[in-house]
Amino acid sequence: MIYQLKIELQYSSPLIWRRVLVKADTVLPDLHSIIQTTMGWDNGHMHQFVKGRKFYAPKQEEDSFFGVDKSNINYEKVKISEVLAKEKSKIIYEYDFGDSWTHDVILEKILQVDTTVIYPVCTAGKMACPMEDCGGIGGHEQHLEILKDPTHEEYADVLDWYGGHYVEEEFNIEEVNELLQQDNYGCVSLF
Repeated sequence: MIYQLKIELQYSSPLIWRRVLVKADTVLPDLHSIIQTTMGWDNGHMHQFVKGRKFYAPKQEEDSFFGVDKSNINYEKVKISEVLAKEKSKIIYEYDFGDSWTHDVILEKILQVDTTVIYPVCTAGKMACPMEDCGGIGGHEQHLEILKDPTHEEYADVLDWYGGHYVEEEFNIEEVNELLQQDNYGCVSLF
């Protein structure tokens, strides 16, 4: 079976979203990589999936600063179909616990496999991904306001931080789909 998922960045306005087709037996670590690539994140922060009161995350080793949250479920072998069983069901994907980029991952449709399609594939999306480490939605909105005013005292710094180019409405689906066909679905492995 194929899952048609809609990934929506909570609190973004206009809504930043992507629609992807993935195999129902895709495991959550792979879904994480697929989300990173389709949304445009850099995979430089911790993440988790949340369903009800269950937290699915990478296995944590003992860490002197954070400790190990024993309530987390090691998501290594958890399939999407185990957490999204029926159409319209939803799971939360949180990326970067400081900026708290929270996404709704909604199972829109369950489809038959199309043998002419290479999965996963992004079929639609709107709006550019915010920059990492900008302070969450509030920081992103502040940056967008600054970028609308070339006379703003912080304009040059913010534009430089965005690599000299940022178009809020820009989303390149062809580039995303090329990346999804690469190792680890085009997601850089930093952890």
